[in-house]
Amino acid sequence: MGTDLRGYQASLRKAVSLSGIGVHTGSEVSITLHPAEPNTGVVFRRILDDGSRVDFPAVVSQVGATDLCTMLGNPAGVHVSTIEHIMAAFSALGLDNVIVEIDGTEVPIMDGSARVFIAAIDEAGIEHHLVKRRYIRVKKTVRVEHAGSWAEFRPHDGTRYEIVIDFDSRAIGRQEFRGEVDGAVFCEELADARTFGFMKDVERLWASGHALGSSLGNSVVIGDDHCVVNGEGLRYADEFVRHKTLDAVGDLALAGANFVGCFSSYRGGHRLNSIALKALLADPAAYEIVETPVPRAIVYAGDLVAVTGQVYAPWAI
Repeated sequence: MGTDLRGYQASLRKAVSLSGIGVHTGSEVSITLHPAEPNTGVVFRRILDDGSRVDFPAVVSQVGATDLCTMLGNPAGVHVSTIEHIMAAFSALGLDNVIVEIDGTEVPIMDGSARVFIAAIDEAGIEHHLVKRRYIRVKKTVRVEHAGSWAEFRPHDGTRYEIVIDFDSRAIGRQEFRGEVDGAVFCEELADARTFGFMKDVERLWASGHALGSSLGNSVVIGDDHCVVNGEGLRYADEFVRHKTLDAVGDLALAGANFVGCFSSYRGGHRLNSIALKALLADPAAYEIVETPVPRAIVYAGDLVAVTGQVYAPWAI
């Protein structure tokens, strides 16, 4: 019957705040997660130096860049970047409606995983609205290819990820994650997986204004000898592919609703995830909007029926 799904929309019970540094900017930043009304979706609210506010709905049409992270807004102007880890936490725990107030350009990296965001959500608590939750059900296979990599959506009675990475480094090599992903699986198998990078790339990234806040406290670093530099080692033997799966969960949450189907990728990343999602949503024959016909908290994919009308978190390509 596939992955258990939530039949109702949800938000936070109370506000909760976090602070840290941006992995790319190296700057201190604070965020506050606020409860939001049904049909709001996830909105990043950037607080500018003069006190004014700019809202960015967390939907794929707002993506301005996908180099090393996922960014909403204008890379040369007002934007919010590195949203993928917190979006993955929202998606996995079924949070549909949240205002993320942020006083900088980048969501704090924390320890490089989604664990701190999961803990913050647990602290705030989850409140379910008596409003039906809608999903995007994949109806036919949609595949994209780019520079030897590929990604595809295909029909599946659940929410499944099949992620394969293949690096020319013996520290990583070829790794695979395949499985249904719900809140429990995400928390147990993916949430602790940290972002990673190579020591040989550090000077190039610094010169381009990236990775200024990267450290062994928030990234897995692979040295020139193809060994993991971090003294504590890895959290999982295959932490690298688990983090790539975490990123995919966050990037695909920008559909504006969780999907029912299978997402597969080979040597993917933020850019390919975004291209694949846009390709799916650009083809009206490839998906349909579904919800449970009878209001209830937990449903199965097979229970969902197609509906017409506007989805509560709209996307525009």
